[in-house]
Amino acid sequence: MAKPPPDPALQDCDPPPSGRLSRERMLACALEIIDREGIEKLSMRRLARALDRDPMSLYRYAPNKAALLDGVAETVLNELTVDPADPDWVGQLRAVARSYRRIALDHPNVVPLLVTRPLATPLALRPRGTLRPLEAVLALLTRAGFSGTDALHVYRALFGLLHGHVLDELQELVDNPDETDDLLRLGLHRLPIGEFPLLRGLASVLASYDGAAELERGLDILLTGLTATLTPRP
Repeated sequence: MAKPPPDPALQDCDPPPSGRLSRERMLACALEIIDREGIEKLSMRRLARALDRDPMSLYRYAPNKAALLDGVAETVLNELTVDPADPDWVGQLRAVARSYRRIALDHPNVVPLLVTRPLATPLALRPRGTLRPLEAVLALLTRAGFSGTDALHVYRALFGLLHGHVLDELQELVDNPDETDDLLRLGLHRLPIGEFPLLRGLASVLASYDGAAELERGLDILLTGLTATLTPRP
């Protein structure tokens, strides 16, 4: 009888050093499973198998799957650094935006935990690790002279742009990748000419989508508008 294929959840999750399990190791393994297979494949039982542990032992570090997912989000956001003491607030926000995009591209399956999951959780009940970027950006901007209210507006505008951008970039699909004609590659030839002439005319631009360049253009528009309409106090 042929052996069943190995469980993907058991791959690449090394056993904890010295046989000891920690919250950090558990979350790192959960992130590996999500990166490889998606959020829907993660469960406490599957994670326990990957760590060669009894499922009940994991509840010491996460009481349920929701808490586990929150921990994964915190783990990923730990990679996002904000320097609130940077005197160049515009340059720092650009650096934060580029870093956020890199994190999203490195962990595309985690993006729903970063973008949509927080919307279902009241602000004060969100994991503290997910609030630290907000606090750091507010500190950066208030030190630059913005009022607290204006600093919050800037944060919301920036992360609204970032969330929309990463969702767009990760879902950018080509209908017929083997086609050399841009109209055919994108499938825009199926649209009625009379109804969507402008969209069809942008086929070459749409086909040459560059996520990094698109983000920079969006930041140019956003930050130029912010500096023109919001004046930091001296």
